[in-house]
Amino acid sequence: MQSVGIVGYGVCVPKYRIKVQEIARVWGEEGDRISASLGIIEKSVPDIDEDAATLAVEAARNAIAFAKIKPDAIGAIYVGSESHPYAVKPTATIVAEAIGATPNLTAADLEFACKAGTAGIQICMGLVGANMVRYGLAIGADTSQGRPGDALEYTASAGAAAFVIGREKEEIVAEIEATCSFTTDTPDFWRRQHAEYPSHGGRFTGAPAYFRHIIGATQALFEKTGTRAADYDYFVFHQPNGKFPIEAAKKMGIDPQKVKPGLFTPIIGNTYSGASPIGLCGVLDIAKPGQRILLTSFGSGAGSDAFAIRVTDAIEKKRGEYCGRRLSDYLNDKEYIDYAIYVKHRRKLKM
Repeated sequence: MQSVGIVGYGVCVPKYRIKVQEIARVWGEEGDRISASLGIIEKSVPDIDEDAATLAVEAARNAIAFAKIKPDAIGAIYVGSESHPYAVKPTATIVAEAIGATPNLTAADLEFACKAGTAGIQICMGLVGANMVRYGLAIGADTSQGRPGDALEYTASAGAAAFVIGREKEEIVAEIEATCSFTTDTPDFWRRQHAEYPSHGGRFTGAPAYFRHIIGATQALFEKTGTRAADYDYFVFHQPNGKFPIEAAKKMGIDPQKVKPGLFTPIIGNTYSGASPIGLCGVLDIAKPGQRILLTSFGSGAGSDAFAIRVTDAIEKKRGEYCGRRLSDYLNDKEYIDYAIYVKHRRKLKM
């Protein structure tokens, strides 16, 4: 299979924010205990009319603008999310119509907890590399849920990241040199049909779930590529909170300073399918040609996808010409709300 890589990328993060201290204030001492353990300052909150589809559309438009391609050149669209607005009706078709893509494409929704977006990247890599499509669009988008008072309420947020995958060498801003996955049946997090909020295994979500899979996929990629931690300039791990990615790095002997540039959960929360992809976008905004990035996602249930990525010379020109909204713009454009408005936005009051 010929070389493939990222031709364009884009993000979307809602402007509304709520501080975890505001959530903790409502739940008293237990809230203070939970908030102190997560390493999160504040999180994003979708507006009343924002959902995984609208976030995916905006991120896709930004990615296409960065790539400088026409939407009708896209031959595949995959949207990964665990908060698709419809139980039966694809989000991917909404995105395709909204961005002006041709009907002559393949599209589907993916669901694998927080790694559905990276699964879409792998599928697009295969289709593009096999010359079945010229460009593929992979998106991770979520407006994640958390039961009132549960630990998830302090982290579950909203956001999206989109990647245009292509094969033309002069267009690729970041070549994907290799990918591999690590997957097991580990039920650490789940939501039954018709259930309003997800359930989780508490401490079980750490060692046997997150750390086993992040470390397993990362080490498998090291072995597959014949590389080691010192060969990479940045690491982006799935970030359910502000502490797990740093702890995972330390367990593998990776300098935490290589993780921090792509760690955005402390200021926008856990965007689920958008979490590690948004982290990758943040790193691509600052990475220099020749630098290498290792991305490892994680989705409960459970699995991880790992990618070895090398930044190319094309990135500086495209960054300079891009006039759309960047991750930094979304991070700086924010408006704080209190818990009452948060409850209204997240429709937690049931009539």
